[in-house]
Amino acid sequence: MRQFESFLAPQLNEYLAYRQSLGYAMMPARAYLLIFDRYLKETQADWSCFEPAFFLEMTASLNIQSSTINRIVTVVRVFFRFLVRRGYMAKNPLKDIPHLKENTVVPFVFSPEQLDRFLQMICNRIRKTKGRFLIDFSLYLALILLTRCGMRISEPLRLMLHHYRRDDATLYIEKTKFNKDRLIPVPKAVVAEIENYLSARQTLRRQDDNPYLLAGRGKNPLTGEQVRHLFHKTVKHLGLYQPRRVIGNVNFSQPVPHSLRHSFAVNTLLRIKDRGESAQHALPVLAVYMGHSHYKNTSVYLRVADALSRQHLVDFALWQKSKT
Repeated sequence: MRQFESFLAPQLNEYLAYRQSLGYAMMPARAYLLIFDRYLKETQADWSCFEPAFFLEMTASLNIQSSTINRIVTVVRVFFRFLVRRGYMAKNPLKDIPHLKENTVVPFVFSPEQLDRFLQMICNRIRKTKGRFLIDFSLYLALILLTRCGMRISEPLRLMLHHYRRDDATLYIEKTKFNKDRLIPVPKAVVAEIENYLSARQTLRRQDDNPYLLAGRGKNPLTGEQVRHLFHKTVKHLGLYQPRRVIGNVNFSQPVPHSLRHSFAVNTLLRIKDRGESAQHALPVLAVYMGHSHYKNTSVYLRVADALSRQHLVDFALWQKSKT
C-alpha cells in the first residue's frame, strides 16, 4: 500500500485511523488524500502555505476531470476540519473554496440484447480443463451478478459462502460502499447458475476450504483485475467498445464494468415504464436493492436513455458539430 510522503504524513495517517475507528471505509478518501499528499510533496509545501490561494492553485494544476477535483477538495476540506478540531490549525483554509463546474456525464448503457450476448459469449468461453473450469465459471458468475443484480464490482468478489441463502434465494451483501449492509433477492435464473456452480465446485474440489462464494485459487477470492480483463476482452470482441467522448459540456462514458450496474438500473426502470407503471414510484425500492444511500441518487437513471437512444444522441451531436 502506498504511503504518505509529505510533511503532513503523520496527520493524514492519524485522520484515517480516526475515520476507521468510527467504522468508515478507507477508500476512496485515502486515494484522494494521496493525490493531495503528492501535490504537497511536489510543491514542497509547509504549514505556512495553507491559504485559500494555495488550494485554488492546486485545483487549477490538477489535470483530471472536474468531478474528481471536486471530490478531492471535499475530502481535503473534511481533513482540515479534523486538523482544526485537533488544534493543528486555527481555521479551515478550504472553507470557502468553490467547486468547479462539472460536465454532465452520460454513462454507457448496454441494451438487454447486448447483455444477453455478452453473458452468452463468456459462458461459451468457459474452458473445460480441470485447472481452468472453476476459475472461468467463477468469473462468469461474477459478471452475471454485476449484470442481473446491479452489484458493484467489489461486491460479488467479497461474498462468502454463507452469504448465499439457498432457502430464500437471497444474497447478503455486507459493509460495502457507505458501510451499508443489504439483503437482496436473486432472480431465479441467477439462482440456477449459483447452484450449478456450487455443484460443480463440490465435485471438483473435494477438500474445498475456500471461504468465498466465488473461489479463486487456493483460499483466495477472484480479483477485480481478473473481472475487468474478461469484461474488456469480451466487449471488444463483440464490437461494443466506444471511446469516451466529450461533446460540449457532456461526457459520454466508455463501457467499463460499472456500466453493467448502470445498465441494470436503466433497463429495470424502462421495463417498469413499458408495463405502464410509475418508474418514479419504483425508485425507493430500486435504491435499497442497489445499496444507494439516498434514493435521489437512483433518480439520475430516469434521465439516462437506453443504449440505442444514447447512440442516436451521440450521432446527432456529432452531426450537429460537423455542420458548424
